[in-house]
Amino acid sequence: MQSDMLLAVAETVPPSPTGDGSVVVGYGTVEELTRFAADPNWTLHVPGHPVEVRQAILGAVRRGERAYVHVSAESNAEPRAATEGFELVREGLAGVVLAVGATLDPVLRATAGLDLAVLYARTLRPFDEVGLRTAVLAADHADVVLVGPGLPGTSARHVAETLVHVPHRLLSLDGRGGQDGRSGLDEEAVAGAVRDFLR
Repeated sequence: MQSDMLLAVAETVPPSPTGDGSVVVGYGTVEELTRFAADPNWTLHVPGHPVEVRQAILGAVRRGERAYVHVSAESNAEPRAATEGFELVREGLAGVVLAVGATLDPVLRATAGLDLAVLYARTLRPFDEVGLRTAVLAADHADVVLVGPGLPGTSARHVAETLVHVPHRLLSLDGRGGQDGRSGLDEEAVAGAVRDFLR
């Protein structure tokens, strides 16, 4: 059975390229995601719900972006409102978790009961430096946890550059993608790693 995420792609991708942009859709291929994430000439969308998939593709086509849209087999239960940059989903003071795409729901469950700010990224490039810095400076501890479908360290450099003047710690819990497009995110493992990481 095809996932709703793939059906959203099939229903949305235009029959032929338009304008000067180029929209590439990848399904569950973390190596490809990591390659596009390293290229500053591309916008990187990682939608976490079928509605967000449609919005990302149509928006990129409309703006004439050179965009890579990463789609996984999982999805969050509900779409998030389209926002510029990272969205603050839950407030907290003990640190900041940046959940990318379909990792949001598992991250919220894994960190339930912890005093952590949770940011949601449906667009990972350009990297929202202002959004991350604001959340980190509002917390009592400059501790950052990254959870996403890319290979380890996909966004670690961007966090380091964003917080270059802020002494901080970083825990990267990037998922492992398989041939079936699944991220392999283990909620219990995330919960344990985050609890061990917190001061």
